Amino acid sequence: MDDLTNLARIVTDRKLKVLPLLDFTARNSSNKEMQLVRLLTDNQSRTQQQIIKSLYSKTDKVRQTAFRKLKSRVQQKLLNHLYFLDETDPRHLVSRRYEHQFLGLYLQVNTLYSEGELKAAEPLCRKALRIAQTQEMTQYTVLCGQLLRSIYADMRLPVRYQANKELLAKNQQLLALEEEAAQIYWDVKATIAYTVRTRRSILEKMEVHVKQLEHLHRQAGSYATFLYHYRTRLIQEELIGNYEAVIQITADTAQQLERGKINDKRFDKRFNAYMSVYAHFRSRQATKGLKLAEEYAKDFHYSSVNWLYYLEIYLLLAIHAGQYGQALELMESARKNVHFAKQRALAQQRWDLYEAYLQFVRPEMSPVRMRNFTTFVQTIPDHSRDKQGYNVAVLILQFLHFLRQRDIESILTRLEGLRKYQQRHLRESGNLRSQLFFRMLAVTVKSDFDPTRSQQKAEPLLKKLQAAPPPGEAFAEIEIVPYEELWQITLEILRVTALYNALQDKQLR
Repeated sequence: MDDLTNLARIVTDRKLKVLPLLDFTARNSSNKEMQLVRLLTDNQSRTQQQIIKSLYSKTDKVRQTAFRKLKSRVQQKLLNHLYFLDETDPRHLVSRRYEHQFLGLYLQVNTLYSEGELKAAEPLCRKALRIAQTQEMTQYTVLCGQLLRSIYADMRLPVRYQANKELLAKNQQLLALEEEAAQIYWDVKATIAYTVRTRRSILEKMEVHVKQLEHLHRQAGSYATFLYHYRTRLIQEELIGNYEAVIQITADTAQQLERGKINDKRFDKRFNAYMSVYAHFRSRQATKGLKLAEEYAKDFHYSSVNWLYYLEIYLLLAIHAGQYGQALELMESARKNVHFAKQRALAQQRWDLYEAYLQFVRPEMSPVRMRNFTTFVQTIPDHSRDKQGYNVAVLILQFLHFLRQRDIESILTRLEGLRKYQQRHLRESGNLRSQLFFRMLAVTVKSDFDPTRSQQKAEPLLKKLQAAPPPGEAFAEIEIVPYEELWQITLEILRVTALYNALQDKQLR
């Protein structure tokens, strides 16, 4: 009872008079703090001025000063609540609950040690160490070992001190190997996160990096070295466009997880599922990929930061599988998500582009939004930083829009833009599909927009397009709608235009 008595004294003697937490049980309270939380979480977009007016009825300087103080208090209290999040939902990252459990224990142990309660701190520290060992969190086993070193020295326990010293040295060596692997992985990750050019620059080095990580994993045999090797292998295959290999790696990894070869308390099966679905999309296995996307969707929580990324690929698979109704439903689901507006501007632009393609391909499915479609297509932002990928999709959409509008002047202007763009940015073999489709669009102009001649002259290019392999991630080329499908839409536009022109000529006669 002595340990419990001492703990009770520490807490009662040094407790805060007012706990720095929010009272969520009083949601209807007139308390300004809870009023602000309600305003922030009711899914209504408000400016700061509107929030101040809602809280204080006025927006003068006195109220603005009061609001700044209120905002600061609420922010700090919300941060304090991060210690008490519910991490039991399996749709969140599984390792997070164990990491939070460890960090909570470590804080308690460190506080007890600082208060001189060595006898109470020692068993708790060993418990924290067991959690870190079970989860293969090497950096935390080192933290525990360092704290136990101090505890055992102060408690004058030489046998335990020596055993802990040997374990600590072993974990420090393991951590050094993991840190070396981490540095290689994050260097690769940082390089591919910038532009298409930087992605290509790392291609020739990837084999060396993968072998280095394989060697480190053989030495360490830990979860961390496995993870860095596994993820770098996926990046390597993505960069060269070997998506069949990505499918195989994810399938093998899932099997290893089922057999207990991988720590199931650390491994993020959602990431493995995402990569499998993404690889099916990029390897043109849309129907199979769509089924997998539907199956794996249950593993993602709607509030997860990864859900919207997953939903993007899910949407693209639905489009490529010709399931446009389902694609529109997924689009609506994304738009309604509370985290949609919190995405980076570039991510929101991608969603706008997906929606624009859906409206173009199936205008009858969204007649209200089509009213603003013309304005959107003409003002859609260029993804100028990558010079490929989504920029290609923007250029193609604009050309086809002007073709459908029978705007010859804009078509010719856009065609010249396509030609210059191809010469500057699409000269490598990895861009073959875009090169071919650009040439097919040029055929329509050279054939004076005649559907029959356009189809005949573009036939050899279409066959090459159908045989062309998918580009690697290094080339960042994304087909929102398959080029083969877009070509059929192009021919249909030409036929409708030819019919319209024939009717016009007939009326003039």
